[in-house]
Amino acid sequence: MISIIDDDESVREATKGLVRSLGYEATAYRSADDFLREGGLDQTSCVITDIQMPGLSGLDLQDRLNAEGRATPVIFITAYPEERAKTRAMKAGAVGFLTKPFDDENLIICLDNALGGQAPTQPR
Repeated sequence: MISIIDDDESVREATKGLVRSLGYEATAYRSADDFLREGGLDQTSCVITDIQMPGLSGLDLQDRLNAEGRATPVIFITAYPEERAKTRAMKAGAVGFLTKPFDDENLIICLDNALGGQAPTQPR
């Protein structure tokens, strides 16, 4: 399952729709706190997350995953591309850092890299 975390409902739903159109199962959350609280982590093969959100930020979520020893790939999407945030994310193992609005093809490439060619849950 691909977990999409973004406080912007339109981005969250559009991203979920794209991921599902590729044949992957996708679940969307409005915050990193909701994602952790609702137990989505154990079923997640990749996280697509915004950086700036109320509560736990996307970067803080990545730090938490790393601290717990989880190798869950993370793709960041942001409307505020700061070089410092990008550097931090990439050094911590992010597989992508996209600026909103992002090109669908760039997200598809990031997903392919994150999942290492893992087949979708449903035929495309």
